[in-house]
Amino acid sequence: MSHNRAFNFSAGPSMLPLPVIEDVAANLSNYQGCGESVMEMSHRSKEFKAILAEAEQNLRDIMNIPDNYKVMFLQGGGTLQFAMVPMNLLRKSGKADYIITGSWAKKAAKEAKKFGDIKIVASSEESTFSYIPEVKKEDFREDADYVHITLNNTIYGTHYPYIPDTGDIPLVADMSSCILSEEVDVTKFGLIYAGAQKNVAPAGVTIVIMREDLIGFAKDNVPTYLDYKVHAENDSAYNTPNCFAIYVAGEVFKHIKSIGGVPAMHDLDVEKAKKLYDYIDSSQLYTCPVREQDRSLMNVVFVTGDADLDKKFVAEGKAIGLHNLNGHRSIGGMRASIYNAMPMEGVDALIDFMKKFEAENK
Repeated sequence: MSHNRAFNFSAGPSMLPLPVIEDVAANLSNYQGCGESVMEMSHRSKEFKAILAEAEQNLRDIMNIPDNYKVMFLQGGGTLQFAMVPMNLLRKSGKADYIITGSWAKKAAKEAKKFGDIKIVASSEESTFSYIPEVKKEDFREDADYVHITLNNTIYGTHYPYIPDTGDIPLVADMSSCILSEEVDVTKFGLIYAGAQKNVAPAGVTIVIMREDLIGFAKDNVPTYLDYKVHAENDSAYNTPNCFAIYVAGEVFKHIKSIGGVPAMHDLDVEKAKKLYDYIDSSQLYTCPVREQDRSLMNVVFVTGDADLDKKFVAEGKAIGLHNLNGHRSIGGMRASIYNAMPMEGVDALIDFMKKFEAENK
């Protein structure tokens, strides 16, 4: 298979581990000798049920997910979770507290406001989301049904350096852009959700990890598909799931297991990010606007201070196989997403290009 591949710094869909892609390709038309592709397989077949069960078990193993949590593979992306969470978790007071650390957190809160009394407890919007606000247990309403955070902020390159203490209030976290890049104590969360297209699989599957005692509180008028209980009781196969993306996710979980699990993955992610941030901080041309302790390991944002020069940087990068270095359309600048599957060579190639570009554009 050709290894003439670009380094794709896209915020998602993003790079997948090459050994996984090659294995999937080798099994594409005839999965493990069963005579058909996973893309063609009935979601009720014993072959696919085995793929699904193995994917779930491997995710449980690498994330240390306790038995009293359900794992679901849903559709609709993180975006559908913005609505499913309040529809299912606003069960007593109808109140929920949100911390706003970027565009996705804002969208999640806006969606939740359609369903209940939503309070913005803290926000870093006044500084273009360049830091994570500190919050204490006393900041949350005692009768809130849940607290929602966005653990890693893809657009702004920030990440929570701590897990907020919410006491007995269930903590809900969008981990779309950092899942499997660090060890998390699942027991600190009532619900974790993550679109898979950054660190796990092709777009189209969303992982939901949910404490069982929170399931079953959707009101009667909640559409069937949007009730977590329906998916939990039907092992993610109430209707046809995204079989192919679930299969690739399962292969990625196996891959992570084979390299030493999430701790080994995290060590590599820290090394990649440190190398890139150290170069940015030492350079004369580039700056990273994010407060140091809140910097993301996954999404490194930086600017030259000149919008035209930023555009030139992105174009010249693409020309040499460094793809998708543009920042989000809402803020411009540059963003290098260095998710789990980005090899160290990709970061080294980016730094080499940045040095050359700096020398040529003084």
